[in-house]
Amino acid sequence: MSPSSRQVPPSSRQTSYTLGQSAETAANACYYRDVRDLIEVNVPQDWHRQRLEDFLFAHFSGLSKMYLRETVRDGLCEVNGRDENVGHRIRANDHIEIRLDLTRANAMRPEDITLDIVFEDQHLVVVNKPADMLVHPTHRDKDGTLLNALTHHLNKNGSGGMMRPGLVHRLDKQTSGLIVAAKTDRAHRALSRQFGKKRVEKRYSAIVEGLIDDDEGVIEAPIARFPDIKLWAVNPDGKHAETRFWVQKRMNDTTLLDLEPVTGRTNQLRIHLAHIGHPIVGDTARGAAPAPRLYLHARRLAFDHPITNERTAFERDPEDFTDGSQQS
Repeated sequence: MSPSSRQVPPSSRQTSYTLGQSAETAANACYYRDVRDLIEVNVPQDWHRQRLEDFLFAHFSGLSKMYLRETVRDGLCEVNGRDENVGHRIRANDHIEIRLDLTRANAMRPEDITLDIVFEDQHLVVVNKPADMLVHPTHRDKDGTLLNALTHHLNKNGSGGMMRPGLVHRLDKQTSGLIVAAKTDRAHRALSRQFGKKRVEKRYSAIVEGLIDDDEGVIEAPIARFPDIKLWAVNPDGKHAETRFWVQKRMNDTTLLDLEPVTGRTNQLRIHLAHIGHPIVGDTARGAAPAPRLYLHARRLAFDHPITNERTAFERDPEDFTDGSQQS
């Protein structure tokens, strides 16, 4: 469902929400446990003048490329005591210190899990992830993830060496929808650049509690992580976060929305909708009533193909946004 096909006629009703219009804070939380080991390694002679990321990919082949890149960008990897970027050219005998959660290595263990493949070519694969499937393993859930399934899918023919799926973005465990994985380093780098420069279009469908009066609007409220209690929430000292919405349908006591995250903060859509008093149905952590699932789905994904540069778009409507989302 896109704004051009929404069921509510366009009107002049539009609203913007900003920080201060809601007292929601604790309910807008996302809890994390970070379990990392400090690993030290010296660069061998044959890796002289190679890219830091390539060395890490080879040295920690059981970990996903996205996770390793994020670790470097988060300042958790030092070369000779200095933070460096993923493209830094390392030298023989450089001393690398990196903090990693090695439990994530299980992500590269192939598992025969059925996948809903939306598109695939020799460079990338687009998957419709079901709700309640993790993208990466955690300290508690070490298998059954999307990466386990993708590793099996990409290597089921057993030809050549192990092909590692390269994810460049993620979805929450409870969120369903489209996610793209690269099959080559070249495709992974090109897609990562597009996500980093915000050239990728992402649209979501969500059912929220309550009836939203305005047909469309913008929610602007900064988001930050509270390190003491390890949560993400609306915070006046946080980073700018902006979400656009269009009403698609009003039901008895819920509203179906089309959402565009203009920025890409952690749990942004869930935090913003709870912030304006309309949590996503099933988001019990943010005050919503229990439901069969979290009613949030990544419906549309559009980007330039990493090899041909042609604009490519994929859409998959949610199949289980049923009456089960209605509140009693």
